[in-house]
Amino acid sequence: MLDKKIIRELKRIVGEDGVLDRREDLLLYEYDGSVERSLPDAVVFPRSTEQVAGIVRLTARGKIPLVGRGAGTGLSGGALAAAGGIVIGFSRMNKILEIDLENLRARVQPGVVNLDLTRAVEASGYFFAPDPSSQKACTIGGNVAENAGGPHTLAYGVTVNHVVGLEVVLANGEVVELGGSVSGSSPDSPGYDLTGVMVGSEGTLAIITAITVRLMRASEAVKTLLGIFESVNDASETVADITARAITPAACEMLDGLSLKAVEAATHAGYPLDAGAVLLVEVEGLREAVEVQAGQIDEVCRAHHAREVRVARDARERELLWTGRKNAFGAIGRLAPSYYAQDGVIPRSKLPFVLRKIDEIGRRHGFQIGNVFHAGDGNLHPLILFDERDQEQFRRVVAAASEIMRLCVEQGGSLTGEHGVGMEKREMMPLLFSDDDFAAMEKVKRVFNPDGRINPEKVIPLLKTCKEMTVRPVVMRRGD
Repeated sequence: MLDKKIIRELKRIVGEDGVLDRREDLLLYEYDGSVERSLPDAVVFPRSTEQVAGIVRLTARGKIPLVGRGAGTGLSGGALAAAGGIVIGFSRMNKILEIDLENLRARVQPGVVNLDLTRAVEASGYFFAPDPSSQKACTIGGNVAENAGGPHTLAYGVTVNHVVGLEVVLANGEVVELGGSVSGSSPDSPGYDLTGVMVGSEGTLAIITAITVRLMRASEAVKTLLGIFESVNDASETVADITARAITPAACEMLDGLSLKAVEAATHAGYPLDAGAVLLVEVEGLREAVEVQAGQIDEVCRAHHAREVRVARDARERELLWTGRKNAFGAIGRLAPSYYAQDGVIPRSKLPFVLRKIDEIGRRHGFQIGNVFHAGDGNLHPLILFDERDQEQFRRVVAAASEIMRLCVEQGGSLTGEHGVGMEKREMMPLLFSDDDFAAMEKVKRVFNPDGRINPEKVIPLLKTCKEMTVRPVVMRRGD
């Protein structure tokens, strides 16, 4: 429990209505989209950078852990208070501060919802490229923390490719600017890329309070294709062949037969119920180039036994197909009380083999596994169906998930492509990194977060940390 003096001070900084400390309120912040749980001691809702800096300075005196939180849509426990302490919720810092179309820039607060930025500029022919499936709810601050991707990562890259500057509050309460809107964002800017260091650090280095991002011009033409296959193997072989032929679509998504049934029941988007798998492929660019690429993709699909290749007839049909894909995780809830979403990366050439092995792992542990993922960049999202109320099932689902992650690493891949390490995969990090690697990470971390109290117990395995905070927060006594 936090000392009542700290609660009073927090209310002085952000207002009486800006602090939660009753258990029944805090329970809403003990979880995110992962299977992890951890209860904070308080949640505060600042409205400005100055208020965030005040919170950080107050908690620095009592060495109280701090965790930044956006919409809570994360899938690795990254926004949870693993060591207790205070969660800073950014739902009230949700303003678009500036739009500069002439220089293709926007400056936003961290609580701005991803899709809201695109909606603010699309009438002028622009958009914000990172598009996680949760983009209707997730925030840009969370996207920066996790270096989020999305279906169109294949063509446009991940969040770090679209962030040119950050305003952050360091562990001592100092506010600093990293990067810049124009001059500081050039690929050949002098000096160290501290913006790049901060993006994807999962909130463990500083508290982000403003973000300057690139905007993109909308393409002249877009074409969306749906390749329908009898088997997952044929669909995954198609992806490998598209890559081998140096065809780079804007997006290439795969849904297997199990997922298709749930998605179609939920969204009525026109997906076939009797297919083994589909590929949702999108090409963008100049009209002539789009026609050529669409023809090439059609050819590759048919070469790998696609029984049909549909082309979306208009914007409404295209939107329906993407609605089905982006709502797929939610639709899976029709098939089981719970699911455990994984996030591994593999070389695209290994897709057919790895998908077969994932199916074997599921059958061996007694679970159905749905696959909905970014096939174009080898970013897998196996969804293991289970009932979290059954502790034995929970134990087995965690074991199955660990096997899948080990499989990805063994095949030359990684533990995460966009969901982050957080609490979930922290203890699996030695599969990828050595003791020397962790020591180097700790040195970087201490530059920004010397006592480890900003988002502690994340990313780096607890046994590998030197001075990582692992205790509950101390109370601030009178006179401190």
